Amino acid sequence: MPADEPTASEPAASSYFESIDLTTRGQKQAKRESGQFLKEPDPALDSITSEDLPDIVYQAFRAMGWTELMPVQQKAIPYLLEGRELIVQARTGTGKTGAFLLPLFEVLRTEERHPQVLILAPTRELARQIHHEFDYGGVSYEPQLKALRGGAQVIIGTPGRILDHLESGNFSLEQAEMFVLDEADEMLSMGFYPAMQDIKEHLPENRKSYMFSATVPAKVRSLGREFLDDPGFLSLSSGHESVEDIDHRYYLVGKMDKDRALLELIEHENPDSALIFANTKREVRYLAQFLQNQGQNADQISGDLSQKDREKAMQRIRDGELRFLVATDVAARGIDITDLSHVFIYDIPQDREYYIHRSGRTARAGQTGVAITLATLEDEHELERIAQRYGVDLHRHELPSEEEVDERVDERLTVALEERRRNLPDEKRERMERFVPLAEELAREEPELFAMLLDDVYVEHVQHAPAGPEPDTEPNANGAA
Repeated sequence: MPADEPTASEPAASSYFESIDLTTRGQKQAKRESGQFLKEPDPALDSITSEDLPDIVYQAFRAMGWTELMPVQQKAIPYLLEGRELIVQARTGTGKTGAFLLPLFEVLRTEERHPQVLILAPTRELARQIHHEFDYGGVSYEPQLKALRGGAQVIIGTPGRILDHLESGNFSLEQAEMFVLDEADEMLSMGFYPAMQDIKEHLPENRKSYMFSATVPAKVRSLGREFLDDPGFLSLSSGHESVEDIDHRYYLVGKMDKDRALLELIEHENPDSALIFANTKREVRYLAQFLQNQGQNADQISGDLSQKDREKAMQRIRDGELRFLVATDVAARGIDITDLSHVFIYDIPQDREYYIHRSGRTARAGQTGVAITLATLEDEHELERIAQRYGVDLHRHELPSEEEVDERVDERLTVALEERRRNLPDEKRERMERFVPLAEELAREEPELFAMLLDDVYVEHVQHAPAGPEPDTEPNANGAA
């Protein structure tokens, strides 16, 4: 077959995907039978309205200028008021912040001036937003120290900053009663897992813990098992009360801008692992080389490779040695990677059924995943037909801006540097002191030298690094995995 011949000319998809149940009902039934669904709260509690809130909570609700509880608040608040641990799947903008802030007005003991609640957020900006809706925040160290020493009751911040304060003895969590992980998937994406593990050692065992996350892939689920005790699960991503299997998105891009758009989405999403599908072997080779040139941990498989070489590449991604595998449909036959968090569809497949096979490579074994399609304006109608034919809940998203991508990259790099600094031995810290004057001078006069070193650190310690805990592989005693 010529190098640029579309793979759709190979045998029809059904000839080698015969065992795949293409229906959503079939996929969910298989996951239930595998015992790997997160379990819903038992016993379940009824949703509430604002009139059902305790008086002090209702007063806070009105003071915030709200008129009606949002669905995530209606469903989640009863569990928080009862102190029942919970994992909530809800996207940003659905009102989840209010779901864990409003109950605090009932839970907090205002006469006691010590940290009672810890809320972790993935970015300083989100921590500021949460604080804006509540009572404590700050970015610079001095205002934080003043508030902490004055007896702040609610602590909100990124894991790295919180851990710095804890290790400096600025406050204690020994009497904390409530712990919230907000946007848990983003915290893992940022590289905060080691800091989160260290923070856990400062928390009392008898606390009540809650986790909010837009997606619940394997590593997020493992995080929930590590920090929560037999939590119930609520999903409000699309009004469903079961795990949202696949988040189907598409982005409109120009034909000549697709490679850069792919790179921007990879850097913005920072997936643990992903398959990237292209229609031809020529594009597969180009994309793999392009991503490698950009410092990404990527490789390729196409019909030119032997089955043995294909299996080697697949094993590398299973083992966490490889993050991105670029493939044609034919080369991807038989691929079964349970922990695949993302699928990128670089080209619209010529056979509509291939979209289902491609996107179905993520969200295996009771997990959730993200399927992202790069589409030109001419592709949009075909995508709509695919979505209608197969009942796919497909949504158009706007590409992140260059500033948004840069901000994410900078935050991850900062997290990596802070984590390395925390783990330095004392003698290394002492040696570093002699270079502080030089560092200050270089930052002023030759920032390009710093940029060169930061790029090296980013490629080695961020782009190639695992993002969090090892995913669960076996169901636990109560049937959740």
